[in-house]
Amino acid sequence: MNNVLFPPGRSESIPLFWFPMNFIDRFVSSLDNALRTLAAPAHASRPSPGKSPAVAERVSLSEPLSELERQLSGSLMRVNHVGEVCAQALYQAQALTARSDLLRSQMRQAAREETDHLAWTEERLQQLGARPSLLNPLWYAGAFGIGLLAGRLGDQVSLGFVVETERQVEAHLASHLQQLPAADVCSRAIVDVMKADESAHADAASSAGGINLPAPVRWSMKAAARLMTATAARV
Repeated sequence: MNNVLFPPGRSESIPLFWFPMNFIDRFVSSLDNALRTLAAPAHASRPSPGKSPAVAERVSLSEPLSELERQLSGSLMRVNHVGEVCAQALYQAQALTARSDLLRSQMRQAAREETDHLAWTEERLQQLGARPSLLNPLWYAGAFGIGLLAGRLGDQVSLGFVVETERQVEAHLASHLQQLPAADVCSRAIVDVMKADESAHADAASSAGGINLPAPVRWSMKAAARLMTATAARV
């Protein structure tokens, strides 16, 4: 009998647990993504904006970052890296619980695009001599749980959650563009492209039928994001 898990010696006529194999496959895929996100270097499908010829030329004409500027950029890019860790968790959880194949495909595509951001921020942290957040496993687990809850509430709610999340991330990245040192053209180029991508993800989710979330939910999301960013900047 397919799609059935049996304990040793148990008759196949009395299944202990039953899971559709496609759900099991998706769960295993999500687990694999979690391990790759947290324990392996990310690989981007697009070149880092921080390595473009135009940016390289500007770097050659700029003064080297001071130690204080390097520390500030490292702190901000660590927060951005945490955001991308959470994005992987959210999209994987929402793909796992999506009720339509089309939405599941869209969530996975968005996760692949967010992998570019993950790789770019990871590389930039190394260049700045900064480390990722020590709490990344905690951030991933929390975001995955939130994504599961949003997905279980239905596809329209799940899409609405994507819209609100990406709008908040877009605003967060805009604030980082104001805070990053003017001389850190590499980090600024990365954040600028990330901001455009997040806006596109929000627009796509809205066009696909995402609903407006209630104000208390939006406020709670903002409060949680503030707590995460404040902690990740230091730990």
